Amino acid sequence: MTGGASESELARVRILAVFCSLVVGTALMGLKFYNYSLTGSAAILSDALESIINVVASGFALVSVIMVSRPPDPCHPYGHGKIEYFSAGFEGALIVIAALGIVHQGYHQITTPHELPNLNSGLWLLLVTGVVNLALGLVLLQVGRRSRSLTLVADGKHVLTDVWSTAGVLGGLLLVQRTHLYWLDGATACLMAVIILVTGARLIRHSYAGLMDAADPEILNEISRLVNEHRKENWIDIHRLRAWRAGNRLFLDFHLILPRDLSLEHAHAEVMGLRRILETRLPGMVEAMIHAEPCTEPECPICGFDPCKLRTRPFQQLSPWVLERLTSYFKSSP
Repeated sequence: MTGGASESELARVRILAVFCSLVVGTALMGLKFYNYSLTGSAAILSDALESIINVVASGFALVSVIMVSRPPDPCHPYGHGKIEYFSAGFEGALIVIAALGIVHQGYHQITTPHELPNLNSGLWLLLVTGVVNLALGLVLLQVGRRSRSLTLVADGKHVLTDVWSTAGVLGGLLLVQRTHLYWLDGATACLMAVIILVTGARLIRHSYAGLMDAADPEILNEISRLVNEHRKENWIDIHRLRAWRAGNRLFLDFHLILPRDLSLEHAHAEVMGLRRILETRLPGMVEAMIHAEPCTEPECPICGFDPCKLRTRPFQQLSPWVLERLTSYFKSSP
């Protein structure tokens, strides 16, 4: 899908996928609440309440992909990708509220259990909603990865999490059907509430990390691999490597130490060459800011550039560009 596709085409694919997710999620939510009205099951209610979160999440995802598709402007020079993290935080808060409601309903069913009418029909409806959600989640993951959309990937993972909770509810109600221990319905609901709370906590943590521009080890390791793979003898050292995501955009910057007798034109060419490597090999829309910095005398032993008229100390070995060195705020000693 990404081969030869323009960013505007990818944006249309993302918007269509999220819109379909919103429509399907709304239909499934209605079906789950209808199922609850048939059975009166607290466990099924927990599944239905989580569907509200899915629909709200899809609505936010739709707004996110529309906003993210907009190019940077004078008011938002880094684009609009941060809205994804606001969306994730709001969704996580909704999940916590829903989980508390599920615990209340489940506790009531444990202390004062009641029979569950139409349980056979309810189990079949639960199975149908789970299968449809499974297909939806897999499609969202596939489209999200091919169109380089973090929002779609996150939405797909959330839908698949809902599949697991539906499977848990289905298993609990099958046990209720066999044993006629109706308090197990409430216990299943409370167990699902705990699982949902864990999901909400992860979303809130993800939102906080994104808004605070927390370091992403996966991205930093990939950048480290690329610069090592294409390293040239006059690229003496790198430090102050930083990278952060905003939607489908990746921003990174670092200092590149070059021989101090290079002309400004030559230094600029080296910077642009490394920048092109990063912007074409890393996924998504990449903006790399590289600060060229002249070498100093103590760096002679790690400089493999030859011949060098300014060398005062013999070359020993290239510095190992491990991640700790690249991300160091200060120049590393030879």
